[in-house]
Amino acid sequence: MKSLQMAFIKTLVGSLILINSCKVADNKNDFLRKVLGNLEQIKSATYSSKISASAPGDTTAFRTYYWYKKEYANPADKFIGSSFAWFQPADTTKMYLYYDGLAEVYIESDIKTISIDSFQTNTLPFRPITPPFFNYTGSIIKYALETQDSISTDLKYFGDSLLFRLVIYADKQVEFHGKPVYNENPYGTGREVSRYDIWISKSDYLPYRYRRSMSHQTSWESCKNVEFNKAKIEDFIPSKYFPPDYNITVRGRQITAKIDLEGKTAPDWILKDFDNNPIALKDLKSKVLMIQFTGIGCGPCHASIPFLKQLVIDYKYKLKDFEFISIETWSKNIDGIKKYYNSNGLNYKFLLSTEEITKDYQVRGVPVFYILDENRVIWKIIWGYGKGTTDKEIKDAIDELI
Repeated sequence: MKSLQMAFIKTLVGSLILINSCKVADNKNDFLRKVLGNLEQIKSATYSSKISASAPGDTTAFRTYYWYKKEYANPADKFIGSSFAWFQPADTTKMYLYYDGLAEVYIESDIKTISIDSFQTNTLPFRPITPPFFNYTGSIIKYALETQDSISTDLKYFGDSLLFRLVIYADKQVEFHGKPVYNENPYGTGREVSRYDIWISKSDYLPYRYRRSMSHQTSWESCKNVEFNKAKIEDFIPSKYFPPDYNITVRGRQITAKIDLEGKTAPDWILKDFDNNPIALKDLKSKVLMIQFTGIGCGPCHASIPFLKQLVIDYKYKLKDFEFISIETWSKNIDGIKKYYNSNGLNYKFLLSTEEITKDYQVRGVPVFYILDENRVIWKIIWGYGKGTTDKEIKDAIDELI
């Protein structure tokens, strides 16, 4: 009799736990639906934005940007579903970037150029741009409610706010460019876990901060001084922010102009490592020198690390005729750079860039590789990194010189 009673009690307790678990899940989803419904009511938003990024597993930001942003719902855009613009916070008449569903445009004051990308050469099924804050957080919450992927979600209460956490378990990174995008060639180790944290205010049930954690980078954005549904998309005319003396170019074409550095003597420099030791180009005596301009948090840069470490072993340690150095262009945070260097077990010199050297070498994106001969003439320039293809291109160029 007692055994039957115990079995009944266990069954009852198990049923109660299951019922409570279902209620918790239902309550969580109801809450997320409420937040998503509020986000879908936003036709426009203006706000002050703070964006930071760090190396994976590190809370030290290697770069932080401040912007004033305008965001508009744009149902006509089938890719992002939003139009947006970024302005200098100290002078909101100076626009840095905008996207209107037809083109992404950068106003680059350092070279007095308006750079337009109309996606005519984009072969991807999505547009590789970062959506604005409320569109972005809405896409993440919508995915969490609808996906059949392997995920876990959690909701924690903190005083006047709540933290929603989404963890996606996959062999691909899951990014959000209006819709979920599965990265077939992630920049990490292949053991991918994409994690998104969204802080939501209890006062209006809307997000005010998010954090995106990937194997190659952690980034986060927060917004304040928000005004909703006051600006109208019809009143936003991007061209009125175009400086009249700037050149207008199709984005990407200017890269070809940099190829004229091939066959020329590499610009001289003296740079410092993260221990403040000066290293000069003229002090590097190897027969072949390869210089990589990189950025902590850059996905392709991170993906290139295993190849570059092995390259140093295969060429520098065995042949003694090869030297490789990497020059960091994104971060000035010494502690963050040291952590990045040590956590990745780098076996090559890692120097800090200056504005002068990036201009001299015409660096407009990373990674980029410069292969120099023994007279320090630039033999070859290789843009970007793709596992396998870039590896072969770099090795072939080095072998030609050695």
